[in-house]
Amino acid sequence: MNDANSSFDKVTILLHWVMALLIFFLFGLGLYMVDLSYYDPWYRDATALHKDLGICVLVLLIFRVIWRIFTYKKTASAQAPELKGIEKKLALTMHVLLYMLMFSISLTGYLISTAGGREIDVFSSIKLPALLFEIDRQEDIAGWWHFYLAWGIIIFVCGHTLAAFKHHFINKDNVLKSMLWSSKTKK
Repeated sequence: MNDANSSFDKVTILLHWVMALLIFFLFGLGLYMVDLSYYDPWYRDATALHKDLGICVLVLLIFRVIWRIFTYKKTASAQAPELKGIEKKLALTMHVLLYMLMFSISLTGYLISTAGGREIDVFSSIKLPALLFEIDRQEDIAGWWHFYLAWGIIIFVCGHTLAAFKHHFINKDNVLKSMLWSSKTKK
């Protein structure tokens, strides 16, 4: 971006980076968890932490979508003015797909966790009820989707990151800098 004052607001930046860190942590924890046996001492704690943080990501995602809807005109103006129309459409499509993947993985996580009528105990303080009905092989089917959606998110995030680096190192614009916290970041 040629305009040094163009950047996203602090709430958008904070949501972006907190969710990114949580998603990478959840991905790593999920890969670690699949190798744990039922009798492993960390089995229950890792599963509980994965569920708790997964619910946090879903809550942040809902807030992020609402925030984006209400700040869209400001957010759109923070995009690099030199971006071509196709780049803006690709960026929007990538974000929408990432949001859909994050929502879908949250849904499959919920279906895994509530299979057999189990409720989800979030941070030992909030209980999320199971569905009123059971889907045949719910845990297996949702688990399969959860695994591949997780890889889909990681692939999309890698593409997202490569696009940001392309803008920074090849295009030499401020697309990447607009998502970094600085003294010029909008309040």
